[in-house]
Amino acid sequence: MSIDLSESFKAYDVRGIVGETITADSVRAVGAAFVDVLGLSGQQVLVGGDMRPSSAEFAASFATGAAARGAVVTDLGLISTDMLYYACGTMDAPGVMFTASHNPAEYNGMKMAKAGAVPLSAETGLTEIRDAAQAYLEAGEVPEKDDVQVESVPLLAEYAAYLRSLVNLSGIRRLKVVVDAGNGMAGLTTPAVLGDELLDGLPVEIVPLYFELDGSFPNHPANPLEPENLQDLQAGVIEQGADIGLAFDGDADRCFVIDEQGEPVSPSAVTALVARREIARARTMGEAEPVIIHNLITSRAVPELVEAEGGRAVQTRVGHSYIKAVMAAENAVFGGEHSAHYYFRDFFNADTGMLAAMHVLAALGEQEQPLSELAAEFNPYFASGEINSQVADKAAATEKAVTEFESGGVVVSRLDGVTVSAENGSWWFNLRPSNTEPFLRYNGEAHSREQMEQVRDQVLRLVREE
Repeated sequence: MSIDLSESFKAYDVRGIVGETITADSVRAVGAAFVDVLGLSGQQVLVGGDMRPSSAEFAASFATGAAARGAVVTDLGLISTDMLYYACGTMDAPGVMFTASHNPAEYNGMKMAKAGAVPLSAETGLTEIRDAAQAYLEAGEVPEKDDVQVESVPLLAEYAAYLRSLVNLSGIRRLKVVVDAGNGMAGLTTPAVLGDELLDGLPVEIVPLYFELDGSFPNHPANPLEPENLQDLQAGVIEQGADIGLAFDGDADRCFVIDEQGEPVSPSAVTALVARREIARARTMGEAEPVIIHNLITSRAVPELVEAEGGRAVQTRVGHSYIKAVMAAENAVFGGEHSAHYYFRDFFNADTGMLAAMHVLAALGEQEQPLSELAAEFNPYFASGEINSQVADKAAATEKAVTEFESGGVVVSRLDGVTVSAENGSWWFNLRPSNTEPFLRYNGEAHSREQMEQVRDQVLRLVREE
């Protein structure tokens, strides 16, 4: 079967349908190309995977290709994506994680990082790896080594202890926490980090939902960005009388938060809450103006809070590779995205849903307010949420919307897609084409619900017109 790798290689990672656009042979070719392109012959390469049925086979295939080109392979076993970043950071080695994140069960893929957890994207080597692997496939000569000697390194306890060292939860008031792992990797990491299986117990009672590792996702898709996938968690929080609910995606690098009333806490509010904590901590360590990164779709409440707390806010494009690059360039202490990716300088500028969750638990447990009241402080505006439109000509639809608003006293930015803002700051909206799906994505925000809905409806009508 002929495999066209351009069908599975995306802007930031690799995702394909198992047996169709991603196979053991194509993965083996990518393993060889990974070593070739990054010049890793004779060097350590880390390999791990999630709970999907094909992940272990693909990890072994990647290892045979990488070893055939001279790499020394280390098997990390069953891991979350942020465990890969932890390994790449602490072991100063490049690595790959087999996961398709929140995609359905028939998918699998790869997230790759250089030594130090520096991300690989289409702009920083992923395209070259794709082309080199494609050449191997087309030549019918994919490198393979039969007697691969692989060292296995257990990581979970070390990872859990490291996160515990960054946020001290031992002194908080007792919290009841419902956690929906979605049958994904948080079912492994949550008991290790927040429970007492590997470390001393914390004043946290965990109520588990779907902790069984099952890549067929029998209960609901492991994609908390979709509201319907939060319903079980919301019901669980109410039924248990819990203080907070946490939902993780399949590879556990993202975390979504539910308050005690069963209502979602926006990722922008979480970004602002964690930013306040990280600014305060950095300032106590002598940092005059700690930098916080946020993408252009997060609420304007984030940069406003950062400035008020004595930090400096830096806006960036959407996407983990961009944010991580700016984190490094600015020596930023923390960064957040509207999609619930949270990045920490103390975590090698990488994203980790678990560390963000720990900050929220600490902020909640260090005071007596319920989460709904605590979060309201960080959520002063009315947001549309992300709305997708399947549009034949995304560029033309975007320009139609810009033209409609340009005569009305607005500011237009093209940092990522197009952002149109009222000159008086009362509203803004962004239109950007998806990097991974055939959609034009809309996000907007305003000082009033009426204004937000008016702008939203006007823009969506324009872009969806045939």
